Amino acid sequence: MSMMMNQQQKGKGRRNMLKRVVSGLIVILGLANQVWAADGMDSGNTAWVLVSAALVMMMTPAGLALFYGGMSRYKNLLNTTAMTYMSFCIASVVWVVVGYSLAFGPDRGGIIGGLDYLLMKSLAIDSLQGNIPVLVFAVFQMTFAGITVALILGAIVDRMKFASWLVFVVLWVVFVYCPVAHWVWGGGWMAKMGALDFAGGNVVHINAGIAGLVLTLMLGKRNGFGKEPMIPSSISLTALGSAMLWFGWFGFNAGSQLAADGLAGMAFLVTNTSASIAAVFWMLSEWITRKKPTLLGMASGAVAGLVAITPAAGFVGLGSSLVIGAVAGVLGFFSVSKLKAFLNIDDSLDAFGVHGVCGMWGALSTGIFADPAINAAGKGLIAGNGNQVIIQLISIVGTAVFSAVGTWVVVKVTGWITAGIRVDSESEIEGLDSATHGERAFEIQV
Repeated sequence: MSMMMNQQQKGKGRRNMLKRVVSGLIVILGLANQVWAADGMDSGNTAWVLVSAALVMMMTPAGLALFYGGMSRYKNLLNTTAMTYMSFCIASVVWVVVGYSLAFGPDRGGIIGGLDYLLMKSLAIDSLQGNIPVLVFAVFQMTFAGITVALILGAIVDRMKFASWLVFVVLWVVFVYCPVAHWVWGGGWMAKMGALDFAGGNVVHINAGIAGLVLTLMLGKRNGFGKEPMIPSSISLTALGSAMLWFGWFGFNAGSQLAADGLAGMAFLVTNTSASIAAVFWMLSEWITRKKPTLLGMASGAVAGLVAITPAAGFVGLGSSLVIGAVAGVLGFFSVSKLKAFLNIDDSLDAFGVHGVCGMWGALSTGIFADPAINAAGKGLIAGNGNQVIIQLISIVGTAVFSAVGTWVVVKVTGWITAGIRVDSESEIEGLDSATHGERAFEIQV
C-alpha cells in the first residue's frame, strides 16, 4: 500500500512539473509576442509574404519558362528557356544592387527613388515596411522585377541574340521597370494622382506588353513568318506552365496585400475566379469562330484572366471579377487572332496581345469596378467616382508612352553594345538551341 502511495505521489509530482513547464513556455511565448508587437512586426504577415515571394519566384524560371518554351518551335525551346531563366537571375542581381533603391528609395520629384539604398545599405534586418521586415518586402518586389522583364521575351523568341537579351535585361530593369514601379508603388506621381494598381497592371503587364511590341517592331519578323507553319514544340508543356503560373499568381496578387487577412483572401478568390471564367470565354470564342476548342487557347485564356484581374485584385468583389475575366477571355482571343494580323506584327508568343491589351483592360476595369466596401482605398465609377476612370486612363497612357520610348532607347543602346540584336540568318534557320547553346531539348531515337 505504501509503495502504491509513493508511486501516486511521484506521478502527481511529474504532472505538476509538466504543468509548470507548459506554463513557463506559454509565458515565454507571450513575452515574445509582446516584443514582436512592440517592434511592430507581425510574424504571420511576414510568413505569408515570404511564401508569396517564393510563389512568384517560381513563376519565372519554371512557370513562364514552360509556358513560353512549349509555344516556341522545338529548335528554340532551350534558348527560350535559357533566356527566361537568366532574366530572373540578372534582374535579381540588378535589383539588390540598384533596382530596389531606384524603385523604393526616397522620392525624387515623383519620378524616381534616390540611391540611398544602393547595395541595400542602411536596410537593417530589423527595419520594417509596415509590419513586415523591409528585406522581406524587397525580396517580394524583386520577384516582380524578374517576371516583368521575362514577359517581354514572348514577343521576340526565335530571333534575338542571347548576349543582346542579357544586356537588354540589365538596361530595361534599371531604366524602364524601376521608374514605373516607383511611380505606382514607391510614392511617385501616379501614386500621388491616386492611380490604382494593386499588383501590377501598369508596372508589370502594360509595361512588359508595350515593351514587347516595340522590341518586335525593331527586331523584325522571323524568317518564313506568314509563309511556313511555326508549330509549338509542346502544348502540353505550355499547359503545365500556365498551371504553374496560375498557382504562383496567388502569391502575386494575394501576397500584394502584404498581410494574411481578409483582403488577401478576397484577392485570392477573385484571382482564381477571373482566370477560370477567362479560360471558359476564350475557349467559347475559339470554338464558335474556329470550330475547335484548343488546349493552347484554354491555357492562354487563363493567363489573360490572371493579367486582367491583377491591378483590380485588392479592390473588387466576386461579381466584378467574373465580368473582368469574361471580357479578358474574349478580348485576349481577338487580340491574338485579329489585332495581331491587323497590325501586321510578329508577336511570337503574344506578349502584347495578352499582357499589353488585357493589362490595359484590367487597369481600366479597376477604375470602373473598384468597391470601397472591399477596400476603402479604391472607389470606382460604379461606386460613384467617375474621376477614377480618368485617372486610370492617364496612368495607362503614361505607362505606355514611357515604356515605348524607354524600350526604344534601351534597344538602341543594346544594339550598339552588342553590334546588333538579331541573330544571323543561318543561326535562325538552324535553330538557336544548337547554334547558340550547342544543345537540343529532346533526344528522340527512332
